[in-house]
Amino acid sequence: MTLFDPSALSSTVHDDPELMLVRQYWLSVDPRGERFGRVLRDTIDQLLDGEHTGRFDWNDLHKTEKTHAGTLVEINLLREFGLKSGVDMDYLIEGIEVDCKFSQTPYGWMIPPEALDEICLVVWADDWEKKWSAGLLRANRAKLTTSGNVTKKGNRDGKFRLTKKDRDLVHWLWFEQPLEENLLLHLDRDTQAAILTAGAGSKRSPGQAKVNELFRRVQKRRISRTVIRTLAQQKDYMKRVRGDGGARDRLRDEGILICGDYPSHKKVAEALGLPIPQEGESLGVRVVEAKPHHAGHPQILLDGRCWVVAGHDDGRERAPLLPSTKKGASSGD
Repeated sequence: MTLFDPSALSSTVHDDPELMLVRQYWLSVDPRGERFGRVLRDTIDQLLDGEHTGRFDWNDLHKTEKTHAGTLVEINLLREFGLKSGVDMDYLIEGIEVDCKFSQTPYGWMIPPEALDEICLVVWADDWEKKWSAGLLRANRAKLTTSGNVTKKGNRDGKFRLTKKDRDLVHWLWFEQPLEENLLLHLDRDTQAAILTAGAGSKRSPGQAKVNELFRRVQKRRISRTVIRTLAQQKDYMKRVRGDGGARDRLRDEGILICGDYPSHKKVAEALGLPIPQEGESLGVRVVEAKPHHAGHPQILLDGRCWVVAGHDDGRERAPLLPSTKKGASSGD
């Protein structure tokens, strides 16, 4: 999907010194949009509240929760970037009032009357599309149209939208950037169902069964804490991963290693040619002891033996312990 060519500045931008100043601010504090994208990912996860609800799909949110998304995006951006609140608008950036508008659909922003002729930070993010964009818009009163929404009392809500023919008034700061994947949402249906129904009917730790099934079925991929939190649905959710009775212990007999974000675990993942877990992430992989037919495969020395990533034809072997994560502790913590 292409909304706009971000390589070209809108002709109106150069004629708007205030908009240029706000643009320069954002590109100076977050040149690649990495912090901005992280705020959007965290905000969506905050709304889903998987730890308490088990939800991971935007479509499962209540209407009021979706409406609240814009407020949370506004607040979380303010906190992340240490912005000042404006007098009439949401932010004061370089002494300029800026309003923040969020929508899950492209160009779906609703502009209130008080924001007309002001600068708006317009944000779009979609978990299903795995994309987000953010840009600046001078809410030109002459080039907006009334939304047509009607209140329960029969009055129009007084908000405005950008007309289709004037969408090029948006100057994109970051355009169709990848939104960090919501892993559970994008698993194939059979895999997703197997994970979500694991331990069904059991009164004994269904959360542990789901986490176990996750690492059985989703391997060689980085898995965030949010996924674990959503499946475990408990305060100490990472307990369901750790070696002391968690999935790291329980899946060893199946040959599965679960690397965390510890430096020693990262080295194992790197040596095996796998994605390297970042902060708060875990990664599962089935391994076997290296044999002649594994010649040339990436290997790692653990428990005095060389191990490789298991192939489809390799039988099951008990996995080795991972290197210790703290001094004086046994390996596989």
